[in-house]
Amino acid sequence: MIERLIAAGQWRDGDPDVLIVTDAGYDSTRLDYVLRDLPVELLGRIRSDRVLRLPAPPRRYDPKGGRPPKHGGEFALANPATWPEPAVTTTTDTTHYGKAETSAWDRLHPRLTHRAAWLDHEGELPLIEGTLIRLKVEHLPGDRDAPPVWLWSSKTGATDADVDRAGRRSCADSTSNTPTATGNRPSAGPGPSSALPKPPTAGPGY
Repeated sequence: MIERLIAAGQWRDGDPDVLIVTDAGYDSTRLDYVLRDLPVELLGRIRSDRVLRLPAPPRRYDPKGGRPPKHGGEFALANPATWPEPAVTTTTDTTHYGKAETSAWDRLHPRLTHRAAWLDHEGELPLIEGTLIRLKVEHLPGDRDAPPVWLWSSKTGATDADVDRAGRRSCADSTSNTPTATGNRPSAGPGPSSALPKPPTAGPGY
């Protein structure tokens, strides 16, 4: 579908990447790998019980030799003691959710194994880094309590504006469990997300 958008002139060189927003039922890192040759950015919710990995520490000379570490320490979303200082923090006032606060950590990634979608992957498993974002708003519509929402973006080196946009986009799509694709131009027929498989139910939208 992305190729159809490009062929129809809906995306051109120099345009921002097409943003695909998914719910927690999708494997955002797998989608990022599958779509890696296309001009897309994945933004997906992830479960609050996930454990990701921090970037590997800088390589240091070791007289004993050996391979340098591929992963850094664990980042457990449910355990704040494992969180380093965020690279980016933003605060924004919203119409329906009160104050929205985001914190973001750069180059976090899952530790992949040869299971599920990666079962038939040949060779060494890839290192798929992105930006981990924690979004916390004051309340849901109707003054209901709002638990934090975790997002993973395939974009690394995210700026304050990138992180703020991700939080706003998550709020805008909070009522849908279907992936959406956005860009700067009108849609030329079905969006690229229509080519993605339907996820298992991930519970109510945020």
